[in-house]
Amino acid sequence: MTKELTVAVVGATGAVGRKMIETLEARHFPVKTLVPMASSRSAGKTVTFRGEKVTVIEARPDAFEGVDVALFSAGAKTSRALSPEAAGRGAVVIDNSSAFRMDPDVPLVVPEVNGEAALHHKGIIANPNCSTIQMVVALKPLYDRFGIERIIVSTYQAVSGAGARAVEELMDQTRARLAGERPAPEVLPVSGLPVHHPIAFNVLPQIDVFEENGFTKEEMKMVRETRKILDDPDIPVTPTCVRVPVVTGHSEAVYIETKTPFELDEVYRVLSRAPGVVVVDDPASQDYPMPLDAAGRPEVFVGRIRRDLAHSRGLNLWVVSDNLLKGAAYNAVQIAELLVERGGLR
Repeated sequence: MTKELTVAVVGATGAVGRKMIETLEARHFPVKTLVPMASSRSAGKTVTFRGEKVTVIEARPDAFEGVDVALFSAGAKTSRALSPEAAGRGAVVIDNSSAFRMDPDVPLVVPEVNGEAALHHKGIIANPNCSTIQMVVALKPLYDRFGIERIIVSTYQAVSGAGARAVEELMDQTRARLAGERPAPEVLPVSGLPVHHPIAFNVLPQIDVFEENGFTKEEMKMVRETRKILDDPDIPVTPTCVRVPVVTGHSEAVYIETKTPFELDEVYRVLSRAPGVVVVDDPASQDYPMPLDAAGRPEVFVGRIRRDLAHSRGLNLWVVSDNLLKGAAYNAVQIAELLVERGGLR
């Protein structure tokens, strides 16, 4: 019989934190006691779990006493401050921020891709970036079968990835534009920067701040995280990350060059059998993955599968997934499930 656990969710009142709680319930994770945590501003609010209201407490070091699993989604600053405190008190931390992803002592885990790595944790496990997760789920079976020499990816990322204020701004701007108004943008592409651009009826080729090499931080996350997850430090990855006026669901146009030749029939078979992947690809019926269809679903959807016109080992894919679920909450809960199944808790 599976032991019931005390599970903390840090950032419980945020979009991903709420999805984590919903996923724990939907997946029947063995929760004996849920401990929702947030900042002092949100302490005292309630979240619903198994039909009951549970009061949110302030995330403080002593709040982690007796916690078995701590799911973090409260930003890198909070994670850096409190994850070691939780781990030091015996909890296994699964952190959704960027704080520990590139730490060589912290596994960066997508269960369908490198689940075994989670078992070698030292108290903290990192959840990858949303755009990285869905791409590597789609590419890992092809990487294993054909090898991959190169990855070029362009993302079409939903505004929910930038938080609740970004979603609110998209809605407000859309209504205003339809009424002939032009409100001043305040959130996107990066709320902390002095220049903002409208997202309604627009696309923004900037997600996060720019690094010295001309790529954004979001783009470099995809480069570095993909290499770590695949345990292939030299694989070339060229990303362009774009914010689009979609609420939920990231889409990606992914081009790869394989090391060995492939037949498209085999590509379909490999992807169709891959864990966590759903192939949706029937051009005759105009059937392909779309964010509206992926919203609320935990899988990674792949379509528009076709050989490149100029390169015999070039392959094009269209990859779509719910960025709040598989891109965040669902992946974190999957890691926790793996630890329970494999005896990876402390």
